[in-house]
Amino acid sequence: MQFNDENRQQIFASLQYFFEKFHQQLDTSAVASKQTQLPDMPLSAHPRTLSALNKIIEEQLSEHVSGSNGPRYWGFVTGGANPIATYADWLVTTYNQNLSKGGDSIASSFERQAINWLLELFSLPAQFSGLFTTGATSANLLGALVARQFAGSQQGIDIAKQGMFALDVQVFSACPHASMIKSLGLAGFGQNTWQPVACLADSEAMDVEALREALLNSNAKSKIVLASAATVTGTDYDDLMRISELCKTHNAWLHVDAAFGVFERLVSGPNGKTKGLERADSITLDCHKWLNVPYDCGVFLTRHHALLKQTCHVGAPYLVQGEEFDDYMSLGIENSRRFRAFPAWCTLFAYGKSGIREAIESNIAQAKALAKWLDSSPYYTLLKPCELNVVVFAPSVKHPLSSSSECLRAINNSGEVFVTPGLWQGQATMRAAFSNWTTQMKDVERSVTVLEDICK
Repeated sequence: MQFNDENRQQIFASLQYFFEKFHQQLDTSAVASKQTQLPDMPLSAHPRTLSALNKIIEEQLSEHVSGSNGPRYWGFVTGGANPIATYADWLVTTYNQNLSKGGDSIASSFERQAINWLLELFSLPAQFSGLFTTGATSANLLGALVARQFAGSQQGIDIAKQGMFALDVQVFSACPHASMIKSLGLAGFGQNTWQPVACLADSEAMDVEALREALLNSNAKSKIVLASAATVTGTDYDDLMRISELCKTHNAWLHVDAAFGVFERLVSGPNGKTKGLERADSITLDCHKWLNVPYDCGVFLTRHHALLKQTCHVGAPYLVQGEEFDDYMSLGIENSRRFRAFPAWCTLFAYGKSGIREAIESNIAQAKALAKWLDSSPYYTLLKPCELNVVVFAPSVKHPLSSSSECLRAINNSGEVFVTPGLWQGQATMRAAFSNWTTQMKDVERSVTVLEDICK
C-alpha cells in the first residue's frame, strides 16, 4: 500500500465487513479470549497489500478480542459503545481534529457544550467547568494536580512554577480507587503518604467522625480530602454533605471520584446518594463506563477554573491563547487532544436524559436480579446487598469449588460471561458490574445457568 486514496472504497468495505462480523458474533463468541499474545512477525521492508493486512486482522485480531462491547462482559465497570457514539467515533477519526486550541475549528465548541450538557444531566451548578480526558485516571490526576496548586496558593507557593519541595500538605481518604492512588504518586504526593480514614462498619464509605478527628489532629498547613461516589466493590457512597462541611471548616480541598456512581443521580436525583456532590471542589466522571461511549473518555470538573489554568498553562510564542475561551491545552494534561467529546455530545443529543436514565435503570434491575438469585442459592454467598449495579459474591461452603479464584476461573472459562475479582472486608470475592446498554434479563438468565453448571 502507498500513501494515497486509491484504496479508500476497499478500506470502507473492509470496515463494514469487520464491523458486521463482530456484531453478528458478539452474542455467541466467547466473552474472553484465551489467546492473548500476537505471534512475532518481522517488520516489512516494503509496502504490503490491504488484503495482506485484512488477513492478519481476520486471523490474529477479530477472532481473539474480548466481548467487552457485549452484554455479558461484567468485569471492572465496562460500558459498551452505543450505536450513535460508534458512528460519532468514526467521524472523529475522519475529521481528525486536534482540540488543543480553538480558532480554526468549531470542534472545541462541541466540547464546551458537552460539558454544559453533562452539568445539566447530573444537576450540577453552572459554576463548574472542565474538559474531557482519557478516563478517570487522568481526571483523578488533574484533581490531584489542581488540589496541589490550591494547597500551594494557601502557602504562597505557585506549585506549577516552583515545585512542591516546600509544600506542607496532608491527604485524607478512606477507600480511594487505585487510579486515585496512582494519581497521588504521579502528582508527587506519593502513593503511600495519604492518611487512611476509617470506614463505617460493613461498608467502604468514610466514617465522617473519623475524618473530623483526623482533620482536627492534623498540623499540616493544607489539607486535601479524597471522597468516593461510589466505591468500586461495595458501591458505597461517602456522605458528601457532611464531608463538604468539614472541608469548608478546615479550608480543605474536596475531590470526589464519581466515575460511575454519578449516574445514580439520574435515578434518585440530586438528593439521593450523591447529595453534596455539587459542593465538591473537583469531580471525576467517566463516559466510557455508564454513558456507553467508546474508549477512551473521561471528564474532569472543577469550580476553580483559574486554578486549573494555573496548573496546566505554559506559555510559548507558538501557543498564543485565543481571546474568548481558554484553550484546552491550557486546562489539561495533553497538548495534543483527540475530539473525544464528540461521541459523548452525540450520545447526549440522541438519547437525552430520559433515554440515558432508562439504560441505567435497566442495568440496576439486572444487577439486583442476579443478586436475588445468588442470595437464594445454597452454593453462593451474596456478600453485600446490591444497591446499584455491582454484585459482590463468593462460593459458599457447599460449593464444590472452594475458593473465589477457582470459581472465577470456571465462570470465565465458560465463555458465556466474564467477571473480575474483588476484595470485600478482607475476603476475596467475585464482582459482576452491569453497565452495558445491550445487557438484557436473558443475559442474567444465561449467567445463572453457568453459575449452576459449575456447581455440578
